[in-house]
Amino acid sequence: MDNKENIDNHKLIIYQMMVRHFGNTNTTNKFYGSIEENGAGKFNDINAKALDELKKLGVTHLWFTGVIEHATMTDYSAYGIKMDDPDIVKGRAGSPYAIKDYYDVDPDLAVNVKKRMAEYKALITRTHKHGLKVIMDFVPNHVARTYNSDAKPAGVKDFGEGDDRTKAFSTLNDFYYIPGESFVVPEGTDAGGKNFKSPLKDLLFDENPAKATGNNVFAANPGLGDWSETIKLNYGIDYQNKEKKYLDPIPPVWVKMKDILVFWAQKDVDGFRCDMSEMVPVEFWNWVIPQIKKLHPNIIFIAEVYNPKLYKEYITVGKFDYLYDKVGLYDGLRKLIKNESEADVKDISFVANEESKDFSDHMLRFLENHDEERIASDGFAKDPAYALPAMIVSATLSGGPVMIYSGQEVGEPGRGNEGFGGEDNRTSIFDYWGVPEHQKWMNGGAFDGALLSEKQKQLRNFYANLFHVCTQSEAISQGQFYELKDQPGFNNRMYAYIRYTKNERVLIIANFDREKSLETTIQLPDLISKGLANNQFKLTDMLSGESSTIPSVKQGIHIKLAPVQAKMFRF
Repeated sequence: MDNKENIDNHKLIIYQMMVRHFGNTNTTNKFYGSIEENGAGKFNDINAKALDELKKLGVTHLWFTGVIEHATMTDYSAYGIKMDDPDIVKGRAGSPYAIKDYYDVDPDLAVNVKKRMAEYKALITRTHKHGLKVIMDFVPNHVARTYNSDAKPAGVKDFGEGDDRTKAFSTLNDFYYIPGESFVVPEGTDAGGKNFKSPLKDLLFDENPAKATGNNVFAANPGLGDWSETIKLNYGIDYQNKEKKYLDPIPPVWVKMKDILVFWAQKDVDGFRCDMSEMVPVEFWNWVIPQIKKLHPNIIFIAEVYNPKLYKEYITVGKFDYLYDKVGLYDGLRKLIKNESEADVKDISFVANEESKDFSDHMLRFLENHDEERIASDGFAKDPAYALPAMIVSATLSGGPVMIYSGQEVGEPGRGNEGFGGEDNRTSIFDYWGVPEHQKWMNGGAFDGALLSEKQKQLRNFYANLFHVCTQSEAISQGQFYELKDQPGFNNRMYAYIRYTKNERVLIIANFDREKSLETTIQLPDLISKGLANNQFKLTDMLSGESSTIPSVKQGIHIKLAPVQAKMFRF
């Protein structure tokens, strides 16, 4: 099936890193350990050598996660930073999505806390000098319950300042309120674990009236599983009254958020990954993104959107450059990787031919991020090799960006009970932690991979080869998509397609079956074969570099694939 669309080159290779984890060489990994016990990576750890190696990996963009100052149990009051109440902080380090000050950076990440912003700006400059671009988080839907900006520019009003707290909803308020009720700390809260001591750890938090919680809980007593550490921002939608919208005049939160985006864009960042974008009205994005792009034309906006019915709207109306492809390609590939009974390549076909048809190059594909289970974890694939066919498909199905999460390229399994997150097959975003397999690549700051096993080195080389092929191949970055349907010998765990331009054709075949090999002959459709001169062509394995000559187009391309293997051929 030929799915024609106008495709530009959007083949970004994004490397996500929690800055707190990336440069941390401490291997203690104590349950609910403090920053002194378990350590924390710094902006300065992402040095010239680290950046050189990431560039060699084929990365084009670095997503620095957890940069903006968020609520924490670590005491920085000696630096003029107000202490947070631990009863409404998750983990010793705190969630990077419970923003405490939109105009400041996390003091955990600075060698010299007083010069923390200068250290971040130096990292941005250093990253650019190494030919890489910077993406950072923008968290628009909610803030920490202890939000208090001590770094805001003169004349800027804090969120909630001037709100009429007697009203549950007002077009002029920044927050939503539960009048007449005080906030109740969620049942089951044990801030920092039983060994953490603080005079503020008393299962009480003074918030009267209570504010609505970030995940739209309009009650004074959210559960611990809710985003109870956050409060919802008011973009002019009365959620408790049939979600009626009041968008004219522009709500105060809109203007404050625009100013925050301008503030960070002026620091020369190259893009924003916008947290839970679909929980903010699309009208806001339609209003704000063009304004930021007028000032900074090349800046990009990435949306975290999970409802496929909203995908096209957030691109066309919302003006986003890219959207997460989680509910769609990721979910389908995950079933295939895990060898689940209902796994079927029809999920890939649906994404390519229907779900993201006409805007596939705007979909950001991935197999890991901070929210998802690690591929090598016991709860996912265990063996990272099971994900290699899915990674090839994820990277090549369209001309859009692909992302990996720091440690994925060396098979980090995310084991260990770090604290708040528990044993959940993820690397904690809530607690101070070292990432063991990543630390082997880091090798005490040498960033040379000397401590990796041969299998890990091979895995990292696979990622590097794949990324370089993707960015250098015209067909992969800008080509049309042609699905090869009803191929002989295929079952519902096998998938093939061609990406092509006038100058180049690439055949991708993936065998997700854990037991069956695939041996077949692919007959090229007329649309593809007519572009081949002299009825003879050269076939090159793009990942190994091996070549062979096919004497006749009519002969077709003979393919052999072992179980859980994928290949890419240029011809």
